[in-house]
Amino acid sequence: MVPPDPRKRFGLRFSLLARRWRQAVDAHLTRAGLTDATWAPLVHLREAGVAITQKDLAARLGIDGSSLVRVLDILQARGLIERRADPSDGRARLIHLTEQGEARLDEILAELHGFEAVLLQDVGDADLAAMLGAMDRIDAVLQEQAQPSEAM
Repeated sequence: MVPPDPRKRFGLRFSLLARRWRQAVDAHLTRAGLTDATWAPLVHLREAGVAITQKDLAARLGIDGSSLVRVLDILQARGLIERRADPSDGRARLIHLTEQGEARLDEILAELHGFEAVLLQDVGDADLAAMLGAMDRIDAVLQEQAQPSEAM
């Protein structure tokens, strides 16, 4: 029997694994008292490295902008984020982590990284580095594909 072509298996396997990973992480963090609304936007804000617009944050989270507004209201009421006017576009709001948000995020990431260490316990550092490199190359192609084609 010929083993299946890995190129034909990759997409489905990757999407199923990503879904199962997210479900396991969500379940673990929920048991630790953290809801998705509490942690995911904060992680994405730090990952961005700078303040970002609500629209960009919604895209990173894969949710509708109107759904994000409610989440941001909760996070702002808890003192974890603040919304500030974008100096380059008065209509847009930039989302910033507060000091309290940074501190809470450190707690969240400690819990998250501890659980991820369990999930990755049987995967070596070289394998992880190779997978991350491959994901970066795939992401670059996806970003290239998303760019509008120049008119001929």
